[in-house]
Amino acid sequence: MVARPAPAPVPGALADRPVRRDGPPPATEGDVWALLSQIPDPEIPVISITDLGIVREVALDGRAVRVAITPTYSGCPATFVIAIAVEAALLDAGLTPTVTSRIDPPWTTDWLTEAAREKLRRYGIAPPATRGPEACPHCGATTVTQVSRHGSTPCKAQWRCDACAEPFDYFKCH
Repeated sequence: MVARPAPAPVPGALADRPVRRDGPPPATEGDVWALLSQIPDPEIPVISITDLGIVREVALDGRAVRVAITPTYSGCPATFVIAIAVEAALLDAGLTPTVTSRIDPPWTTDWLTEAAREKLRRYGIAPPATRGPEACPHCGATTVTQVSRHGSTPCKAQWRCDACAEPFDYFKCH
C-alpha cells in the first residue's frame, strides 16, 4: 500500500482571526454538516456547498474541526472563496478549523444532490444531464439549442429554448 501525503491546507486570510469562545460549539459532526449546509456556493448562491457535493469530509475533535473540500474543477477560482467562507463559519461557531483541498477523486456532477438539481432548475439553470439539457428551465420545452460551450462561469454553457426563446445556463457534466 502506498501512503498518500496529507492534503495541503487551503491558504486562508482568516488564520489570525480569534476563535469565538462565548457559546457552545457544534457538538457533533452532523452539527458541523448542518452549519456547512448554510454556506452558499459563491457562483450559484441558490445552492449550498453541501448541495454541490464539494464537502468531502468533516472530522470533529473537541473544538478542532477538519473539513476537506473538492473543487468542481482544477483551478476553480471559487475554491479559495469557499475555503474562507468555511473557515469563517467554523470560527464564528467557536471551532478551530483546518480546511484542506482534496482533488482525488475529482469532483463529478454526480455528487450534486437532488435538492441542488431542483434548486438549479428553479433558478433558471438547467441541471447536468448526460446529453445536454433535458428541458428549458423556464418553460419546460425539450427543444433547446446550444448557443455557446462557454457560459457565465467555466462550469456552465449557454443555451436557448426554441419554444420560449429565453437563454439559459446549463451546468455542464463532469
